[in-house]
Amino acid sequence: MPVTSEPIQGYAPISGAQIFFEVSGQGEPLLLIHAGVADSRMWDAQAARWADSRRVIRCDMRGFGLSAHAPGTFTFHDDMAELLRSLGVACADVVGASFGGAVALDLTLAHPELVSRLVLVAPALGGYVFETPAMREFFAQENALLAADDVDGAVELNMRMWVDGVGRDAGAVPPDIRAKVAEMQRLAFVLPPADGEEALDLEPPAITRLGDISQPTLVMVGTHDQAEFRTIAKLVAQHIGNARYEEVVGAAHMISMEQPDTFARLVEQFLA
Repeated sequence: MPVTSEPIQGYAPISGAQIFFEVSGQGEPLLLIHAGVADSRMWDAQAARWADSRRVIRCDMRGFGLSAHAPGTFTFHDDMAELLRSLGVACADVVGASFGGAVALDLTLAHPELVSRLVLVAPALGGYVFETPAMREFFAQENALLAADDVDGAVELNMRMWVDGVGRDAGAVPPDIRAKVAEMQRLAFVLPPADGEEALDLEPPAITRLGDISQPTLVMVGTHDQAEFRTIAKLVAQHIGNARYEEVVGAAHMISMEQPDTFARLVEQFLA
């Protein structure tokens, strides 16, 4: 019988920050980690769907959505580990998208006991150096726009890069999806910084330790995603011993929002 109880929302005090979270449904825990151009709202469709059979946990990482920046040093993967422990979760299946995929990989390496299975959606990768002209130009343009306080321009740049993708224009994506990602990205740009805040990286970085991951892993990437993210996805799938690789035809970077049914089918088949 489907679970009909309302989601539980709250703030978890973690390393000086207040991390917003939502828990929906009952069953085996499933942690959803959002992309760097988004926040926990990118998982709205999945949280509603999977709460019928799983205990779905999603959060806004610090500096995103409803989680403010906080002073002090921290790691995103340790934040996720502490969130799970604060919710009484001993082990969970973990889904991470883009930057959230890098966090999921780091979580798996730093706290392997907390991760049962891993789904990586167009993941970033700790220690990977972007080298193509397209990526270098993107970061240079984004930095210049933000330095000039042109938030609108920086948001639109990110929409073209990640939502529209390669070989498509803005009309290829439903306008409500584009608007939702733009709203989430804008909020991340304008949240006030905290003095003395410093995000630390996992050392050694994940790129040198992929072979240490033994958890069953699904890696997926869209055919309209940026070339280096397609490269990263293949690299990760090749170096994790128990990994499966899927290309999602017709999708760019935000697969779960652009093709929610296809995304859900792939994840459900993998976690069955």
